[in-house]
Formats: sequence, structure tokens, C-alpha cells
Amino acid sequence: MEEPQRRIRALHTASTITVYQAYSPAIGLPAAREGRFPAMWKRDRMTWIKPSFLWMMYRCGWGAKVGQETVLAVEISRDGFEWALRHSSLSSYVRGVHPDRATWQRQLKRAPARVQWDPERDLHLQALPYRSLQLGLAGEAVRRYADEWTVSIRDITPLAHEIHALVRSGDLDSAARLLPQERPYPAGDEPLAHLQG
Repeated sequence: MEEPQRRIRALHTASTITVYQAYSPAIGLPAAREGRFPAMWKRDRMTWIKPSFLWMMYRCGWGAKVGQETVLAVEISRDGFEWALRHSSLSSYVRGVHPDRATWQRQLKRAPARVQWDPERDLHLQALPYRSLQLGLAGEAVRRYADEWTVSIRDITPLAHEIHALVRSGDLDSAARLLPQERPYPAGDEPLAHLQG
């Protein structure tokens, strides 16, 4: 079955969805230990969450990039995730989705969340011809993410390193078996109608 150009693919349950972030050990380790973000985590800046494990690996270099050595799996409520989708704007102007550039800029300024559609990645972190969601949270959305939506935080850096080692050794089948089982997320059309640019 051919993949649609834009789709949310994620590890999810009936009530939660798992998203990924990578931080320095100073933030990532206490977050995983306590199950919540530490005081030094900045609530006044935008934070990006990624439902795609392999896109996170591309972004953080399998947990090897400076400041991104600790890879976190953050399980959040689907209610919260869908609130963010409903209250988000596309991060860039798209003709046909927005009436004009000025309208898009006003929407972007007001929205507590923004959506970016980035190329999904394969095990070699090469771009695939379809895109996965990246969700930026700011202001009210950041506070809700940290204080209301977060169910659990796990350090999955060892998993990232294990999969990367298998990829490097050429054992792609074993690497693929260890990947989180991401499936199409059943968001329905309503939360995504304004985000299909």
C-alpha cells in the first residue's frame, strides 16, 4: 500500500501517543528519572516533539550530537496531542491552504503550536518520499505538555545505540525488529484539515 504524502505515524495506545526528544544528559537524565522535566528545562521557549523515532535519530545523530546525547521517549495523552493539533498553524506559508501570506503570519503568531512536515527517514537516515509530522510547542502548549499531558518519560538512548550498531554492521533486519511499532495515527480529518500543506 502506498504511503500518503503526509501522515502521522506513531507508537500509540487507546489513550496515549509516544513522541521523541533529545537533550543533554543534564536535562534528559533527571527527566527520565523523575518522569517529568526538571526545573532547568526552559518553559519559555519552543520545544519540538517528534512522533517518528527515525526522524529523531536523524535529528540527534543516534544520540551522538552535542546537547542531544540523551534520547527520550515521552508518552503523552492523545487528548493533549490532539489539542495541540487543533491549536496549531503550519510553520510555513502554503498557497491554497492559507488565503494569503498575511493571514498565515497572523495565525502563526497566535497559535501555541506549529506543524512541520519533514521527510520520513529510513534506517540509514536517508529521506523517504513521504513526510512525517514534527510539532513545535510554545507558550500555553509547552506548559500543558509538561504539566498535564506527560504520562511517562523514558531514556531510550541505549535502544538508539543498539539499533545504530546493527545498522552499521549491516544487520538491517535485526535493526528493524527493534524499532518502535509506529502505525498510522487515527487523528481523523478534523484536527488535520488546516495542516495538510
